[in-house]
Amino acid sequence: MKRYYYLSFFFFLLTAGCAQNKSKSDSQVKKQVWGEISGQTVDLYTLMNKQGTQIKITNYGAIIQSISVIDNKGNFNDIVLGFSTLEGYVSKNSPHFGGVVGRYANRIANAQFTLDGKTYHLSKNNGAHQIHGGTSGFDSKIWQAESFKNEKGEGVKLIYRSKDGEEGFPANVQVTVNYLLTEQNELLIAYEATTDQATVINLTQHSYFNLNGQDSGDILKQEVRLFAWQYTPVNQDFIPTGKIEYVEEDGALDFSHFHPIGERIHLLDRLPRGGYDFNYVIEKGKKSGLKIAATAYAPQTGRYLEMKTTEPGMQFYTGNFLDGTIIGKNGKAYQKHAGFCFEAQHFPDSPNHANFPTTVLRPDKPYRQLTIYKFSVK
Repeated sequence: MKRYYYLSFFFFLLTAGCAQNKSKSDSQVKKQVWGEISGQTVDLYTLMNKQGTQIKITNYGAIIQSISVIDNKGNFNDIVLGFSTLEGYVSKNSPHFGGVVGRYANRIANAQFTLDGKTYHLSKNNGAHQIHGGTSGFDSKIWQAESFKNEKGEGVKLIYRSKDGEEGFPANVQVTVNYLLTEQNELLIAYEATTDQATVINLTQHSYFNLNGQDSGDILKQEVRLFAWQYTPVNQDFIPTGKIEYVEEDGALDFSHFHPIGERIHLLDRLPRGGYDFNYVIEKGKKSGLKIAATAYAPQTGRYLEMKTTEPGMQFYTGNFLDGTIIGKNGKAYQKHAGFCFEAQHFPDSPNHANFPTTVLRPDKPYRQLTIYKFSVK
């Protein structure tokens, strides 16, 4: 209950003044028409603080289109992979760059689950399974958006209403995501979801980071530390076995201390496409307040990233399926390991594992999550 009230209070603080200052805030957060899909306008919002940090967000998929931050030489670069135009994100080739993923982020085995005695069959988009919400997840929807500004910084509030039966999931669900850029170079992402009947939900942010710049090559020399000592083992289809195990000390999955992403990645060559794509257990999966989950550092540019979250897990992914066929911003062909993801989440396939933290959402208790990415220079 402490966590629930903590998040409720934070949501109040985050959005305080949003409605009252709408006319003022709209004049301060830059908004431009970015395109059109099926007669619906898609906009691009630009958030900026006094440090010069700039973040662009579109109401298509609640996608973070760019994050421009300073390095140790005073240069600003965009550090997230993506596209210069809306058309790139609409393309079926887009690997969820920067989007809010749902209704269920990550994998659900055999594209089905049972809830309150009823089995639900979902759309399949990963062989026999479902991943990231199905064939048309939240990151491919047009969200209702509104900019705001309060004492904490500039932000965008996005709302999407998912109908009962969408991609096979039960219930009408309303999702709200607030992005806020602070003067402390923090990107706060606050999620809330309500439902009219029992369902499951698991939301995350799917930005691919490259702290040297989105067009700078691979991330193998960038260093990572994860505040997790356990993970959820998977089978050959990357579906959790249901076990929770400790990572082997100094093994491929051990990031308990800073070391380069590429230092042990060769130990994973046996896996399909090779590389990291694992759910790490933050504080043994117990839900509590906001806690640090991961940090990353780029020695070349001095950029430092810290992620905090209220979620019990985090997927660490290293762009294993990028192969140079996707042409991103500045005409950059994104090769394998061009970016890494820190995806705060509940565990993959939780609806099919009673021992995992529950992802069931019911009408009497909203879903709330807070994740913070903080950018600095070391």
